[in-house]
Amino acid sequence: MRRGETGKYEVTSVGGETVRAFVPFPLPPAPPVDFERGLQRALEAAVLIIGRLDGLSAHLPNRSLFLYAYVRKEAVLSSQIEGTQSSLSDLLLFELDEAPGVPLDDVQEVSNYVAALEHGLARLREGFPLSNRLIREIHAVLLSRGRGSGKEPGEFRRSQNWIGGSRPGNAVFVPPPHTAVPECMAAFERFIHADDDGIPLLVRAGLAHVQFETIHPFLDGNGRVGRLLITLLLCHGRMLKEPLLYLSLYLRQYRATYYDLLDRVRRDGDWEAWLAFFLDGVARSAENAVATAEALAELFRTDRAHIEPKGRRAGSALRVHEAIKAHPISSVQQVCRTTGLSFPAASAAMELLVELGIARELTGQRRNRLFVYDRFLAILNEGL
Repeated sequence: MRRGETGKYEVTSVGGETVRAFVPFPLPPAPPVDFERGLQRALEAAVLIIGRLDGLSAHLPNRSLFLYAYVRKEAVLSSQIEGTQSSLSDLLLFELDEAPGVPLDDVQEVSNYVAALEHGLARLREGFPLSNRLIREIHAVLLSRGRGSGKEPGEFRRSQNWIGGSRPGNAVFVPPPHTAVPECMAAFERFIHADDDGIPLLVRAGLAHVQFETIHPFLDGNGRVGRLLITLLLCHGRMLKEPLLYLSLYLRQYRATYYDLLDRVRRDGDWEAWLAFFLDGVARSAENAVATAEALAELFRTDRAHIEPKGRRAGSALRVHEAIKAHPISSVQQVCRTTGLSFPAASAAMELLVELGIARELTGQRRNRLFVYDRFLAILNEGL
């Protein structure tokens, strides 16, 4: 549906240039979202697969292990959209404090993303509302170290920003002037808390994502926070018990379409086209998460079955297997801390896993060796 522009332009002067900054109208859209022409079916399909994902999460043999790995995959994907070059292996090595040669700024950005998501989820579990205060807290953690740490972490911007181009005057898009940000974000907060407008939670998340990206309330990190908000909204609204749904891979794969649809919303008010794309992304991302969980569960069962017949050696090897499931790049010293095994026992058990093709030594050295659970990382690395 073409509603016309979903905001107004405010003419300001930035650096001696006249700039037209876009100030979005508050949500929800007017007239309301039209669920005819397939949008209702897309919503029902997305809700169904999310329900399957949520149900699966309750039956994972080790839910915290899966979350540990899956959250880190999302951190890498979301940060890659912003131009970082770090891989999942880089992040895991960084967390071991054993990442020589890894670009420090890049891997710190990814590590910050993990910390920001975990902070947001912890606050929600404490009963803290998903609010502008929490959004600022998440942003402060996201920009706490590395690039962006000098761009007012945790604070709404106090100057004009822009998207594309070298300055506001030649930018692809200019968000609201900084003076309009507090009012825009106050309206945004009222919308995400509304419970009397009949808007389904998934649709609210889709609308809110576009509105947040349009306001662009921070000097840096808006894309990452905007993608995090989708998952946090679904957890806050209890559609998901655990943070298992992420759209970063889908948005990276269809980046040009994504940006075009954001522009169409602002220019034409075509929320329906955006929501059709968004709901398709939700369904595909949930299906991928289900497939990843099932593949990992099958891998763990198969590898355990290879270890169990190894007689007296199996006991220690099974404990080491559990340790590398939790940390798929590990040193023997870390395995000792995790399992309580002595260094000789942990080393011998790890060697058995290498013999069985479950683990592989990374360094080629005799000392300070690192071991990787290759097939585990191969499953997680799909799409990276």
